[in-house]
Amino acid sequence: MIGTTNNNGVTNLALFNSIFHLGANPPLLGMIFRPDGDDHDTLNNIKQTGQYTINNVLPEWFEKAHQTSARYPSGYSEFEPCGFKESYYDDFKAPFVAESSIMIGLEMREIIDISINNTKLLIGEIIHVLLKDGIVASDGYVDHIKAGTVTVAGLDSYFTTEHLGRLAYAKFI
Repeated sequence: MIGTTNNNGVTNLALFNSIFHLGANPPLLGMIFRPDGDDHDTLNNIKQTGQYTINNVLPEWFEKAHQTSARYPSGYSEFEPCGFKESYYDDFKAPFVAESSIMIGLEMREIIDISINNTKLLIGEIIHVLLKDGIVASDGYVDHIKAGTVTVAGLDSYFTTEHLGRLAYAKFI
């Protein structure tokens, strides 16, 4: 779920499923936005403040997370009606989801228009990574099974994860 706020302090929470790794140095994540509308508060808020959060979804409340994808009126925060608490870290403007076990704070770095389907690629740099206790291995590996992370396929199908194994960095043999 993406947490944002506008310059007037009105928060927004929305479920997104097109988020992906773009690079490690600097640490970048990409996110696809469907075609704009006047009520696209998530993107408008990010443009205003330059900051946003990515928060994982847990199995016990994936239905509430799905409800954040509804078309709420512009300027209306989804946090309370969908049953989530805002959480803040340091002087970071965007709200984190207190119920999440993985919370990432990002700063907007670039927006790229994709003309073929009128979407936008937002590129953000990771500034904060907040993790609940017990989900990071001694080598730094973030265990999404322990974190309880739910995944989504398409627009409305949710899955828990099953660990198949960890593999070494692949090299030419």
